Amino acid sequence: MPLIDLRSDTVTQPTAGMRAAMLAAELGDDVYGEDPTVNRLEAWLAAELGFAAALFVPTGTMSNLLGLMAHCERGDEYIVGQQAHTYKYEGGGAAVLGSIQPQPLDGEADGSLDLARVEAAIKQDDFHFARTRLLALENTMQGKVLPLAYLAAARELTRRRGLALHLDGARLYNAAVKLGMPAREITQHFDSVSVCLSKGLGAPVGSVLCGSAALIGKARRLRKMVGGGMRQAGVLAAAGLYALQHQVERLAADHANAARLGEALLELGYSVEPVQTNMVYVQLGERASTVKAFMAERGIAVSAAPRLRLVTHLDVNAEQIEQVIEAFAAFRSF
Repeated sequence: MPLIDLRSDTVTQPTAGMRAAMLAAELGDDVYGEDPTVNRLEAWLAAELGFAAALFVPTGTMSNLLGLMAHCERGDEYIVGQQAHTYKYEGGGAAVLGSIQPQPLDGEADGSLDLARVEAAIKQDDFHFARTRLLALENTMQGKVLPLAYLAAARELTRRRGLALHLDGARLYNAAVKLGMPAREITQHFDSVSVCLSKGLGAPVGSVLCGSAALIGKARRLRKMVGGGMRQAGVLAAAGLYALQHQVERLAADHANAARLGEALLELGYSVEPVQTNMVYVQLGERASTVKAFMAERGIAVSAAPRLRLVTHLDVNAEQIEQVIEAFAAFRSF
């Protein structure tokens, strides 16, 4: 029985078309700027999202780190959510490697940061304080899509207060598909955007940082510094380019599967947060310690957490979602 893996959308396998694209990729040395497939990916995504330049890197963590370090100098500060990936789940890289101080704020239920609290957190221009340089947002944020009006308000605030605005767009295309509009309608509000290719889009490796030519030039130097310079990286870039050109619209199927799962779990009596994209959050409380083993016995991989996250993706189909629902029905009476 095939494993139904709902732990994350990072577990996807390359599709047949993606593997073919990887096999046929033109290659060169990317550190010299000579890999034609990497160059094609960077140029394509920069144009797609409305930026002057882009940089292909191995991971989303590195892409965000380079973005933060390109915007901020040692002793500067960025404002970020308490639950944001750039703050909580990336090893403290901005502080450890960039000497950038985070100023974390509690997030709102819709995934946003209260902009009044953001403005109140901006430091005065005083040598006692770190210099506030950047606001970092995330979209989607735990599966929630930030409204365009909110992004426009965040852009107005940062311009008025002299801050840069960075987007951790690890699941940018989930947000765009949910909103039913081109991704650049989201990215137009930002100075830099990190796009992950290895989550819902299904590529095996890689993220892309987009921004101005000057910002990406600085990030390229920083990429070498932190060990992200790759050689014949076109093999990986080809997978990302294929994903962007062929596997965006199908994200709607992941959203539909997540919606079906969330509705069914509600009907079974579980406490389920509203589902917007490809993530279903279920409150399990003390039962979290037993759910992982119970589901594993039925060929379903989940994480053990009181607030359980179930993530749909291209390797989970509608029939398998019904199997998951049956398993949770059995767990309810277990």
